[in-house]
Amino acid sequence: MENKSIIDCLKCAELFQGAADSDLAMLAEHATKQILRENDILFNGDDLSNTLYVIESGSIQLFDGRGNQEQSLTVFSDHEFIGETVLIAPPHKLGLSARALTEAHIFVFEREDLLTALSGNGSLALQITSTISQIIIRRMQHASNRYENISTMYQARGQRQEHDLLGHKSVPDTAYYGIQTLRALENFDISGITLNFYPDFICGLAKVKKAAALANHDLGNLSDDIKNAICQACDEIVLGSLHNHFIVDMIQGGAGTSTNMNINEVVANRALEIMGKALGDYQYCHPNNHVNCSQSTNDAYPTAIKIALMDANDKLLSEIGTLIDCFNAKAKEFHTVLKMGRTQLQDAVPMTLGQSFKAFASSLKNEIARLKNSSKQFLEVNMGGTAIGTGLNADPKYRERVVVHLGTVTHREIFLADDLIEATHDTGALVMYSSALKQLAVKLSKICNDLRLLSSGPRAGLNEINLPPMQPGSSIMPGKVNPVIPEVVNQIAFKVIGNDLTVTLAAEAGQLELNVMEPVMVESVFESIEILKSGMSTLGKRCIMGISANKRVCEDNVKNSIGIVTALNPHLGYEMCTALAKEALENNRSVYDLVLEKQLMSKAKLEEVLSPDNMVY
Repeated sequence: MENKSIIDCLKCAELFQGAADSDLAMLAEHATKQILRENDILFNGDDLSNTLYVIESGSIQLFDGRGNQEQSLTVFSDHEFIGETVLIAPPHKLGLSARALTEAHIFVFEREDLLTALSGNGSLALQITSTISQIIIRRMQHASNRYENISTMYQARGQRQEHDLLGHKSVPDTAYYGIQTLRALENFDISGITLNFYPDFICGLAKVKKAAALANHDLGNLSDDIKNAICQACDEIVLGSLHNHFIVDMIQGGAGTSTNMNINEVVANRALEIMGKALGDYQYCHPNNHVNCSQSTNDAYPTAIKIALMDANDKLLSEIGTLIDCFNAKAKEFHTVLKMGRTQLQDAVPMTLGQSFKAFASSLKNEIARLKNSSKQFLEVNMGGTAIGTGLNADPKYRERVVVHLGTVTHREIFLADDLIEATHDTGALVMYSSALKQLAVKLSKICNDLRLLSSGPRAGLNEINLPPMQPGSSIMPGKVNPVIPEVVNQIAFKVIGNDLTVTLAAEAGQLELNVMEPVMVESVFESIEILKSGMSTLGKRCIMGISANKRVCEDNVKNSIGIVTALNPHLGYEMCTALAKEALENNRSVYDLVLEKQLMSKAKLEEVLSPDNMVY
């Protein structure tokens, strides 16, 4: 019975399609079954590639955990496989890791067992290695999609014919997208930044489509089986499945129609597969008639943007919080280190180094409140407005139903805009949120400027702190180490500021009932979020946590500074203090010595007033 379930699974896996039942039965004898619970690790990056995994059921996430932030790459589901290179390459470290997103049932084939099994079956070995080669070629070409005719990219099992307003086109059999996505890929070879660069956006699109399917089912527009299949497809996409089929450029003409059709086609084809139908057999589940039912790009696309940005903002806030913790830790570590405060790059009054770092933390904390407030505008949506806000082609009851389901799907208090016509062309929420991102970038850049100044030198600069050395700083000057981490965050800030200007100009360019410039606004905002997240993670882990204080330098600067004369104002008056400061500067004398020499105060009183501890509160 167990062998039968293995054979049934292998029949559905692309790697073994076309193999005879007898061959599959032979392979089944070499399989062992593994059951993973949610969040169980299947393999780590340091494991060797000695195993082929075929998924009977469940979802397995492939991720890269080697950098500052864990990065989800893709999700494998029923009848897909991981580790096919085990048959064509010597064992090597995998580099990537995999975990179960749900309970998963997997058939495991060890390398040696597979090679032994195939050694006596040359035709089967040739067939499988040929399939592996096609898969690898397809993946490599898919990773670089700048081709004049994208349909030539894929050398798969075959192609299917699809049609649209402009005619017929061949679509790869293995593609979950369809003809309209293919046209967009050919038309918009612009930035090389595709939808799958931003998983939150893809998940936002899937959540909108699920809510729409549930609302349409309530109103009798979708049958049970179509609704269920669409919802399952959307759930899988939210988990991370099929993201490599979201391939249109983020910057596109058509006000986001290409993006909307990309999600419509992927959901429709996955739904067809769930229903036991062939990809492209749209009579059973159509991208427009079923997945896009009661919708237009002009309400589904901006709603998906808002949902995605709320999710992305949560992750951004978490990263800000982590960086704040880093600054607070340093504030505590440096709370007894006295230094000179400076205004206009001139000595001012004493403070502690801990107070400087506490101020950095407080500055960023203010931005959390600003971003939370700005993102609240994304709760208002225009779903049900369809093309221009009038609701043409949608049941009048649809708008209320879809918003209820959208709230359930997203676990957020989504509400419908009062005026759907105004909401359809308004992009004010994006402008306000982009401005908040710019404010965060400005704060981060100012902090990094301060870190570079405080660490300058080390012999001919301020040298009050040491940044952790990250790399040699010069190809010609031995021993030079540069503040490369603050520098890269400065550059991130410049990019975010530029993106904010792009958003502003694009918002201003809206005309009549629609702003067709939303795609570049969306790409700009998502890019700003991602680079800010990466920049803050890098700044915290590779710079702030490793900063040390030059306590002696800080204390000497306080003792030798003219700035301490400010503390004498209440005792000697402004005019006398000004004269003391001037004489000290001109004659390279200390204020302390001059006050005693002129018998302006007793030594005991002077020491009490000028005690650094008494000048810091």
